Amino acid sequence: MNINKPLNVLVYGATGSQAGAVPTRLLERGHQPYVLTRSTHKATHHAQAGAIIVEGDMADADRLRELSEGMDAVSLLIPFFANPAEVINYGRQAIDAAKAAGVKLLVWNTSGFILPVRTGNPSIDVRIDILDYLQGSRLPYVVLQPSAYLENLLGPWTAPFVANENRVAYPAPGDMPISWIASDDVSALVVAALERPELAGANWPISGLENPNGPALARAFSEGLGRPIDYYAMPPRDFGGILDQLFGPGAGAAAASEYQRMWDFPDQRPDFRADMQPVLDKLPVRMTSISEWVARHKAVFAAPVPV
Repeated sequence: MNINKPLNVLVYGATGSQAGAVPTRLLERGHQPYVLTRSTHKATHHAQAGAIIVEGDMADADRLRELSEGMDAVSLLIPFFANPAEVINYGRQAIDAAKAAGVKLLVWNTSGFILPVRTGNPSIDVRIDILDYLQGSRLPYVVLQPSAYLENLLGPWTAPFVANENRVAYPAPGDMPISWIASDDVSALVVAALERPELAGANWPISGLENPNGPALARAFSEGLGRPIDYYAMPPRDFGGILDQLFGPGAGAAAASEYQRMWDFPDQRPDFRADMQPVLDKLPVRMTSISEWVARHKAVFAAPVPV
């Protein structure tokens, strides 16, 4: 612990699952989170816990500058489902606001690994653009690049299959390992980084400590739920179709294409496993096992009661 006074922290994205635990973790550590949201009613639970809710939009640069004044640190999460041109502006404006306000440290949860080379897909390459901008800003920062969120498995492409068919459905090939990480663990790592400004400049991929392929993931589900679960390698086109139903026609095309590449070009599959020991040496956080996480969400995966 290298902070001897409470921090005022502006928290982006705390009304969603990826950064939803950041305010809670900050409050547990004695800090004061300021939760930025466009819809204050979505942050009522944070207000009840002790967070201060501030209304604003990431598209409003002046408002971000206003809200960044008086902040010691910023927990940044950017909505990547937006248009890539909007995403880069969101990132730049948040960074500019923090810089202008003299924020001592910005911790950016990138919502996924930053690939070493451009893919030609703007929705993926935009992370490279934001990182370049952050590094050029001279604002002290820590970057945390999570692998794949376990919370993805709560979505309608997975949870109903577990509940109704005892199958973990996901569009990854069964033989491909993925080091899933719990969003609560990512939030804990973010807060640990916020407390350690001497780590400025760190840029870490982060993941869970397990690296299961499809059948091994199913075994972790079996352990967590106490019943046999198998793995179902969902065709990427079916996954894209579910995303289209959720977010509108065409919304799933890019994601389906990326997963299809994992099927078509096995030698080009991403490595989702990060070397966590150096990270945990600096950010001492207890990591959640997959079976523990599954058991925690048992109600979501519960088999329907026969009528």
